[in-house]
Formats: sequence, C-alpha cells, structure tokens
Amino acid sequence: MWWTIRGKKNKHISTFQIIILGFLLVILLGSLCLTLPIATQDGKGATFMDALFTSTSAVCVTGLIVEDTATYWSSFGQGVILFLIQIGGMGVVTISVMIAIISGRKISLMQRNTMREAISAPQVGGIVKMTKFILKTALLVEVIGAAVMLPVFIRDFGILRGIWYAIFHSVSAFCNAGFDLMGVNEKFSSLTGYSAQPIINLTIMALIIIGGIGFLTWEDIQRNRWHFSKYRMQSKVIITMTGLLIFIPAIWFFFCEFSDLPLGERILSSFFQSVTPRTAGFNTADLTLLSEAGILIMIMLMLTGGSPGSTAGGMKTTTVAVLISSSLAVFKQKEDAHFFKRRIPDDAIRSAGTILMMYVVLFLAGGMIISYTEEIPILTALFETASAIGTVGLSLGITPELGIISRIILICLMFFGRVGGLTLIYATLSKKYKGGSKFPQEKITVG
Repeated sequence: MWWTIRGKKNKHISTFQIIILGFLLVILLGSLCLTLPIATQDGKGATFMDALFTSTSAVCVTGLIVEDTATYWSSFGQGVILFLIQIGGMGVVTISVMIAIISGRKISLMQRNTMREAISAPQVGGIVKMTKFILKTALLVEVIGAAVMLPVFIRDFGILRGIWYAIFHSVSAFCNAGFDLMGVNEKFSSLTGYSAQPIINLTIMALIIIGGIGFLTWEDIQRNRWHFSKYRMQSKVIITMTGLLIFIPAIWFFFCEFSDLPLGERILSSFFQSVTPRTAGFNTADLTLLSEAGILIMIMLMLTGGSPGSTAGGMKTTTVAVLISSSLAVFKQKEDAHFFKRRIPDDAIRSAGTILMMYVVLFLAGGMIISYTEEIPILTALFETASAIGTVGLSLGITPELGIISRIILICLMFFGRVGGLTLIYATLSKKYKGGSKFPQEKITVG
C-alpha cells in the first residue's frame, strides 16, 4: 500500500518508510526533551549527544546508557525515558493507532496496513481489534508486574519512591528495555543487589518473556489456552525456541559460571542471565567475571533476540529457527524445510539468510571499528555491538567511556536492531522488481 502526497511531483511513502520516520521523529523529540535543564539533576540539561544516545536507547528499547539513569536524570528526565520506552516497546505505529481510536477518528486503510507491518500481522482484517487487544494486554501485564514487585520496593525505598520504582521496572522489563533505577545504591549496578531476591528475579524474567514472545503469540494463547496443537505454526516455533534458548544456556551458566553461589541464588542467576540477554538488558551478576565462553554465549543470545511483532529486537527466534530447519533439510537431503508438519516458504528462508548476513556484517564491522578506535579487546567491543544491534543493553562497563565515533556506531546499530533490517531495505528500495525475464541458470559448488 502506498501513500501518495499530491503536489508538483507524486511522492510515494511506503508503510516501511512511515515506520522508520515515526521512530526517528520520536527519537528526536525525546532528545530535545532530555536536553532541557529540568531533565537532569544538576539543572544544566544533557549535551545533545548524550540526550540522543539515551533517547535512541530508550525508543529502541535497548538499555545502553552513557549516564546512570537514577543519579543523572531528574524525575522529569526519568519520566521522559519511561515514556520513550513505552512508545518504543509497543511501537510508534501502535501508539498512533491507539490515539486515533481514543479520539474517535476513523482508521484509514493505509494506517491499518502500516499497523499490520509494524506488528508482523498476517493480514489487514481485524487489525484494529488486534491493536486494542495488544494495548489492553500490555497495560494489564505491566500493572500486575508492578503490583507484584511493589512490596519489595516499598520496603527498600519507601512508599512514593517504591511505587515509582515498581512502575518503572515493570514497564522497562515488559518492553525489554533494561533501564533501571538502581544507581541510587551503586552506579550502573542494574539488579545485582537483588540477585538472591526471588520475587524481583521471577517477576522481571516473566515480564521479559511475555513481552518478547510477540503479540500474535499472545492472541494464540488467549484464544486456544492449553491446546498447543491449535496454535499457529509461528506461535509453536516461537514458544519452542524460547524454551530452548532459556534452558540450554541456563544449564551452562549453572555448571560453569555460577558454581560458587548458594544453590538458590545459583539457580536464579543462571536462569536470569539466560533470559535477559535476548534483548532485555538487566543483569543480576557481574558480567566482567564471566568466562570468555560465557560472554560468547551471551553474544549469541543477544544477536538472536526476541520474536517477531514483540517488544524485543534482534534477528528474532523465528529467523534462527528457519535457518536451523533449512540446514537440517539439507543434511537430510530433503527438498523442503518444515515445522510441525508445515512447509516453510522459500522466501522465508531467503529472508532469514539475508537477515543473518546483515546482522553478522554490521555486528562484526561495528565491533572491529570500536575495538580499533577505543583500543579495547575485540571480544569486549563485540559484546557492546551485539548488545546494541540486539537492542539488549548489557555492557561490560565500557559504554560511558566511549568516544563520539563509537557512540554514533552504537546509535545506528540500536536503530537498525529495533526497526529491523528488512524494514530498512524495503524502505530504501521501495519498489519491488517485477521482471518478466530471467538470467540463464548455471550451477555453482558450495561447501
């Protein structure tokens, strides 16, 4: 669907371009708000680069920060960041449609189609109803998450601050943002002070998973309950991959990384560090103490990310699943890749391969440039770029010390990771090639 602006020349704006422009506009407005004197605790306002980095990180629900959220930003600044997280997590288009619904305006076909692209819905029909379901579910989950954590935060910070902390961390976790306010105890400490607290650990993990499995999966769960066989193939793949990506790394962390912790804290830390790398960005352990193998596992989890049409970024669980299924089909010498007795379309396999190539190239290129310009170990730099392009927010502590070139690289990677590689390509190459002829085919040996 194309939106035509009438004038001297016809200008066509695709749904993909609308999504990108929406994110860019919100990031810019957020940056301007964060440069205001009332946005920082010292009353001077942030520099535009710091504001731009923070706004991009919030809208792209990443969580990488150059200034500690709790000690640098004022209540107003923290409120702006939370607002940007909510918009970025739910999607700019989703929020726009919500405003239109509340105001009683008619939703145009162009808006419906843009919404369909934004949440990866299979069709335009029923998209407004789907949007209402998403917004109601998101609000309900965030309220429940805040209510569960409220007693712990009131105990630790008092009533008013406890309420604010519960709301902030519930929204941040559900939107897979990773921003926290625990710097009041120790700057950039994230949730390390709650590593043995089961309520905070389990609630944050649950919010991350719910936000990261995707809106269409919510609908399947709401409609079919425990009848897994009735779910869409995509929902089945997402739930299966999510389970595997949680339990398999948790086993590694349990036996190889946190063996010196008490059993209860060891279990919580192992599962938390398995859940959070897939775009959430909180941490309950000192990541600098992990082995290189543990850091590499987290890099792979960060690149994988969450699921399509969710609050999460990254390549997506379905992309990895399609690549695995395609590889298995080649190993077994089968013609088609499939899941749950359903064939995977060839264009999905091509798209998955393209996404993998883009993420790997940008992740490696960004890491090498940062490693060279900042003179830091390549693994540390790659951890940072994986965190940015996967919209995770985890860091080995180097983000605040990075120079302007490295920060610009991370800003671009965060935006790419949240908007999506194919969205950017389709927005740039807005017209699909429709050729009637093909080049001659010739075999090439691979492998």
